[in-house]
Amino acid sequence: MRFPCHRVLPLGIAGLLLFAACVFAQAEPPTGKPGSRSGQAAAAEDPPLIDLDGYNQVIAKYRGKPLVVNFWATWCQPCRSEFPMLVELAKQFAPQGLVVVGVSLDDNADLNLVRHFLAESHPGFPNYREKPGINVDAFYRGVNPQWRGTMPQTIFYGRDGHIARYLVGARPRAAFEGAIRLILASPSAQNVATGLPFVGN
Repeated sequence: MRFPCHRVLPLGIAGLLLFAACVFAQAEPPTGKPGSRSGQAAAAEDPPLIDLDGYNQVIAKYRGKPLVVNFWATWCQPCRSEFPMLVELAKQFAPQGLVVVGVSLDDNADLNLVRHFLAESHPGFPNYREKPGINVDAFYRGVNPQWRGTMPQTIFYGRDGHIARYLVGARPRAAFEGAIRLILASPSAQNVATGLPFVGN
C-alpha cells in the first residue's frame, strides 16, 4: 500500500530525492539553447503562480462545469504515480464536459523538476503552482477546511462550484471514476457537498 505524502520530509528522504533529481537532470540535459524557440516555449509553459484568491478565481472560472483539481508535487511519489491516470481520465471524460486542473506545491528550487515533469506528462490541462511565501496552512484551509496538507489530494467540484467529494492519498482508478461520474450526473452538487465527505486510505 502506498502512503500519502506530507509537505515536510525527513532530511534523509529529501537528500535521496535531491540526489535522484540531479542524476535525472544529468542524464537528460536540456536541448533548447538560450533564446531558441524551444527554450522560450519551456519558459512560457511555467505554471502560473496562485495564492488562495487566485485559486478561488480559478474555481469561479469553471463554475457551471464539473471540475477536478489535483494537488501534486514532484517530491510526492504517489502524486507522480497517479498523474498519468489523471491525464487519461481528463481525456476520457472531456467529451462529457469534465474540466481537470492541476496545482503544483513545489517550491522555486524545484521549478526545473516541475518543467521536466510536465514536459514528460503532457497533461493537456492547465496547471498552476502555489505562490511561494504564502501561509500554507491558510491556503489548505481555504481550499478545503478538512485539508491538513496530506498529498496527493484531489477535489471534485459540482457544477455549482461546491466541493462534492475529495480523495486523500493514493486511490484506485475506480475511486476517481466514481467521483467523476458523481459530478457529471447532476447539474448541481449541493446534495452531496454538505459535510465534505472524506475518502482516505
